[in-house]
Amino acid sequence: MRRYKETGIVTRTLARYPKHPLKAFFHQRYHSLKATKNHRLRKTVGVVLVLGGLLGFLPILGYWMLPIGLTLLAVDWAWARRLSRRLRVWYGRRLQGLRKS
Repeated sequence: MRRYKETGIVTRTLARYPKHPLKAFFHQRYHSLKATKNHRLRKTVGVVLVLGGLLGFLPILGYWMLPIGLTLLAVDWAWARRLSRRLRVWYGRRLQGLRKS
């Protein structure tokens, strides 16, 4: 079984349930899109997800789209990689602060 670097709440939550069907679906779709050689598709989906995340106050669209889109864009662009890393560090520190209090 392949082990992926755990990033994000979804991956950590699904790690508790090793045979959960959502875990297999999530890893298969996300990693296949991330590893594809069709960079135009990856960039298009990433930009659409980021724009949808910015409109997160609307119904159906949500703020959950922003980190997924940034992660896809981080494969190709350094600015998205830096921003994605900063958001992950900020969110991790925030969670640690909430757990301590």
